[in-house]
Amino acid sequence: MTAAVIAGCSSRNTDFDATGTFEATEVTVSAEQNGRLLSFALSEGEEVSAGTALGLIDTVALSLQLEQARATRQVYAAQRPDTEKQIAATRSQLAKARTEQRRCEELVKDGAVPTKMLDDATSQVEFLERQLDAQLSSLSSSTNTLNNQMAATDVQVRLLQDQLCRCHIQSPITGTVLDKYAEEGEFVAVGKPLFKIADMSRMYLRAYITSQRLEQVKTGQTVTVFADYGDGLRKSYEGVVTWIASHSEFTPKTILTDDERADQVYAVKISVVNDGMIKIGMYGEVKF
Repeated sequence: MTAAVIAGCSSRNTDFDATGTFEATEVTVSAEQNGRLLSFALSEGEEVSAGTALGLIDTVALSLQLEQARATRQVYAAQRPDTEKQIAATRSQLAKARTEQRRCEELVKDGAVPTKMLDDATSQVEFLERQLDAQLSSLSSSTNTLNNQMAATDVQVRLLQDQLCRCHIQSPITGTVLDKYAEEGEFVAVGKPLFKIADMSRMYLRAYITSQRLEQVKTGQTVTVFADYGDGLRKSYEGVVTWIASHSEFTPKTILTDDERADQVYAVKISVVNDGMIKIGMYGEVKF
């Protein structure tokens, strides 16, 4: 980056191609949960890093709901049937009935017993098989219902955990706190703005050029940017064109170009590495 302080002179109105104002990437952070601000130690002008914890919204109600949801899941888990234990008796009875059925078949072949005993043994086997199938079906249905209830509770637990995380106020970007809209102890609702932060390390000059200048400007082009400090003092920086509007607009009344006769202009954004001197809203000029 090249920077130099330049004093104003009589030719100042001809050594730039467009003017505009500097802006930064600004983010307004709002409350994501309802509750009282238990802590919010933040000052305007403070430099903070992304992810820094800046405050806390009351979490008592959500914490209790989370405990309740976890307890409910444990209740459902305890109610899940042990299928093998509950059908063990029926399986044992069925095994004995099949053994008796096979014994009767041998006796009937030898003519030792009437066929009615075999029919009775076969009926008992079929009855126990149907009983076992019914038990398995009932236990499977009960298990699936409880599994679904546990799954729904797991979702509720994750939802409450997410809501608890949202009670912790953090900075989404590294930057400077511009405005603070709430104070510790206040009750805040979802969507209430808490503070505004801006990344001041890289500024953007939004300037406007005429269609005659448009062919001279390309995205990625390196240009010279001047920050106007007033009283004829300027500082030069190396800038890069990051965006060119795809459509024209009427010349903003607060913006002047080197061709004031043009009714329509194109907006461009030029990225500049800030040395700490450039402020939001400061006037700037660009030379292509």
